[in-house]
Order: sequence, then C-alpha cells, then structure tokens
Amino acid sequence: MSEALNELAKLIEGKQADAVISTSVETGDLTVQVTLNTIVDFVQYLKSDRNCQFSTLVDITAVDYPTRDKRFEVVYHFLSMYQNHRIRVKTSVREGEFVPSIVGVHPSANWFEREVFDMYGILFSDHPDLRRILTDYGFRGHPLRKDFPTTGYSEVRYDEKAKRVIYEPVSLVQEYRQFDFMSPWEGAEYILPGDDKSEAK
Repeated sequence: MSEALNELAKLIEGKQADAVISTSVETGDLTVQVTLNTIVDFVQYLKSDRNCQFSTLVDITAVDYPTRDKRFEVVYHFLSMYQNHRIRVKTSVREGEFVPSIVGVHPSANWFEREVFDMYGILFSDHPDLRRILTDYGFRGHPLRKDFPTTGYSEVRYDEKAKRVIYEPVSLVQEYRQFDFMSPWEGAEYILPGDDKSEAK
C-alpha cells in the first residue's frame, strides 16, 4: 500500500508542482501540504484525474497553532473508492485570512466549512452560507481555539418568570474552581497496587 501511495505522491508532485509544498506517507495515508491560493484547483485535480479519483470528501477540520505566524492548518480528508486510497490535504492559514471554499467542487463541503468557521473562526471566501452550525447564533468566540477559556464566556438558562432563555456571564462558585487531583480509588476499601498517593500525604 505504501509503495502505491509513494508512486501517487510522485505523480501528484509532478502534475501539481505549483501547488504542492511537500508530501509524506504515514499510517497508510498520503499527506500533501499545498499552498492556500491553489486549494480549489488542487481539489478539482484530485477529483477528476483518472489516477486519483478522490471523489468523496470525508471531512474538513483544522488545527490551532497559536505561536505560528500562520496560526491555523485547515485539513481535508478525501477517499478514492476507485483506487482504494485515502489522502489528507493540508494548507496553512493566517489569522483573519480567507480560505477559498471548495463547495463548488464538493457540495458536501458546505457544512464542514461552516463547522470549521464556527469552531475556529476561519473564514471561507465564496461560501454560499457561512454562519454558525453547532453553537448558538449569539455565541461568543470559537470553542476549539487554544485560547478559548474552558468555562466559556457566558452561560445559558431558561428563566421561568421571563419565559425565555437568558444569557449571563459565567459565575462559578469557589468549590468548582478547586480540583482534587487524587486518585478516584482513594477512599475505596481496596487500593490498587502502585496507587500509594494516599500514603504520601
């Protein structure tokens, strides 16, 4: 399998030299890093070339690297049922930079790109309906960014008197801010071997 993928990587590098930055084969998948401005043409090539035929878009996601100049990496996963191959396509994106939408090539990218926008705040140009899909319309921030607070910014509850949903700033009482890092087995009648943290008190 890896030999076939290495051959495919060489073929793609040869035919898409302007788009491809690097290729690698890991865990049975071919990974290709491409330039941002060529992503639509590259995806079209993967879909239509008879040696590729990656006709199925499996997923689009992203990874947040806050310390990088190009903070985000948008990751696409494709499947070729004709060649029985999988490919992972990555492109790097700066904060506030637009990623060209691939909805024109794969209509199923619509909701995937909306999810990436919702979770990471990454913008897709020429998307037909770029709005939140998992969080509420009034939600503040993007939950999968590394700098998003674990408690969020607001909490939601239904107010019986007002007969509507109320948004309020997060207010955690002190008992929820103290964490017990002891083993869940402590206090049990039988202590597992090696679990001697309670003795170290």
